[in-house]
Amino acid sequence: MIDLVKNLAAVNRRTKASVIRELLKLTNKPEIISFAGGLPDPKTFPAEIFSDIASDILKTKSSRALQYGPTEGLPEFQEQIIRMLREEEGIVIKPENVLVTTASQQALDLVGRAFIDLMDPIIVELPSYIGGLQAFNASGARMIGVRGDDNGLLADELEKKLHQLRDEEEHYKFVYVVPDFQNPSGVTLAEERRRKVVRLAEMYNVLVLEDSPYRAIRFEGKEPHMLFKLGRVGNTVSLFTFSKTLAPSLRLGFVVAHEAIIRRLSILKQSMDLCTSPLCQLMASEFLARGLYKPHVETLRRLYKVKKDAMLSALQRYMPEDEGITWTKPEGGLFLWVRLPEHMNADELFYEAVKENVAYVIGSAFHCDGTGHNTMRLNFSYPTVERIDEGIKRLAKVVKANLHRVKARPAAQAVR
Repeated sequence: MIDLVKNLAAVNRRTKASVIRELLKLTNKPEIISFAGGLPDPKTFPAEIFSDIASDILKTKSSRALQYGPTEGLPEFQEQIIRMLREEEGIVIKPENVLVTTASQQALDLVGRAFIDLMDPIIVELPSYIGGLQAFNASGARMIGVRGDDNGLLADELEKKLHQLRDEEEHYKFVYVVPDFQNPSGVTLAEERRRKVVRLAEMYNVLVLEDSPYRAIRFEGKEPHMLFKLGRVGNTVSLFTFSKTLAPSLRLGFVVAHEAIIRRLSILKQSMDLCTSPLCQLMASEFLARGLYKPHVETLRRLYKVKKDAMLSALQRYMPEDEGITWTKPEGGLFLWVRLPEHMNADELFYEAVKENVAYVIGSAFHCDGTGHNTMRLNFSYPTVERIDEGIKRLAKVVKANLHRVKARPAAQAVR
């Protein structure tokens, strides 16, 4: 056997295993109630409709469905994307502004490869989506975190970071944000902050990378504008996916950006997979063309709101909020965020939780600077309402036991 470490490429050495997926191996038991994965409820998958659509496509369009396709995406799928954005977001674009990707994770990888040189600084949220952090780390980025609150990224703090980088003549590349029902926190970037982020991007000549997997899944509240709509076309790159609304296994996403950026990303994609599955594109395109997408998403919204409300209600009943424990109250998406007192460590608590047959994702995994050890992400889209209630009860039991144990230590030391 060769010396594998010696022979690995630098990008491979930089790429780390997902903390989430490693922890999920410990929770793959039926008795564990898991709030860990970001999984859609499988009951929402339109399996029968897809079965009919796939059958029709394979009967009438098999030569295209089973063949290679254009790297940029099939024209009919691009047209459906353009129509959807025009009707839902008031955004007017051309096919040259759209690149179909093999889900949004490929889009993150493409952006990293396109813009990041080794040790280039990029700005990310604290916390931020771990899949983005992984992709940018693999490209060799130096990630600089900017904290947020329940209204999203702190735009004033972002301005300070950008000003500092410009003064130091650093070659900073982009600001990465998940503005709608953020993964992991569930918070939404407020409208006035969005406008300031766009202004700062123009002022400091930096791209904004807008990652929007959850925007369609809004249960309540007023929808702020997309960053892409607020800014100039050349300053914002927006990423989307159908994994959270249609089905993860379709592996369908898309990028919306200036045509010069799309062209560069397309060239990189050619070297990765040539094209995204034409069969999956045709299936999704037909689903959209038949007018099935909007009512399907409405069903998702109703279901996930019930589950979100169930989790908030259970947290209110079981978790000792008066002990300095807080949580976000998302208006959409799949997740909410729990903050424990500073002296508690959710990384260590995870193993205690698994013993009680409940699981979550440790918050530190979403922090590029190693902080966030007192936080956790909870998913409400996958478990049933009944399991949400029981799981939060188990989790609260673990938190209460460890909260009191930590508090007791100083007193015991003082006696000695």
